[in-house]
Amino acid sequence: MERLIEKTLFASRWLLAPIFLGLSLALIALIIKFFEELFHTLTTILSLSEAELILHILSMIDMALVGSLIVMVMFSSYENFVSKIDLEEGAEKLDWLGKLDSGSLKLKVAASIVAISSIHLLQKFMEVQTIPDNKLMWYVIIHMTFVISALMLAFLDKIAFAEHREH
Repeated sequence: MERLIEKTLFASRWLLAPIFLGLSLALIALIIKFFEELFHTLTTILSLSEAELILHILSMIDMALVGSLIVMVMFSSYENFVSKIDLEEGAEKLDWLGKLDSGSLKLKVAASIVAISSIHLLQKFMEVQTIPDNKLMWYVIIHMTFVISALMLAFLDKIAFAEHREH
């Protein structure tokens, strides 16, 4: 009975696979929005001010970071929790593939969230004249919460896993 339960639990990891496939669909949605933003920027470039152009570019950078985050979570999580990705000999392979454990992935996700939040905050600072002070204060507080959370996560990871990494 115990063996059957263990085999069933181990096989249930495959229930995660559709979630990771769903992330690839989210990536497609992001690509569509990226090219919509690019098209809008290129068709209105002559009428855009420098600040507006920078905001459009920051928006596209933000989407690129989110897309990279999706790919990193999709591949690393699949490899960590479902199955190793077997590529053919000589096939192109990402350097980090197979090297990110769940702890490292969490740190990279936290750092990505801080980077994305930084871009959003920069966008708000570019529009500082039109944003009430109390809203701007909340944007900064939320961003600093992300920064502090990422730093605490990194600190806790270092404390918890420092001796494992030395070996």
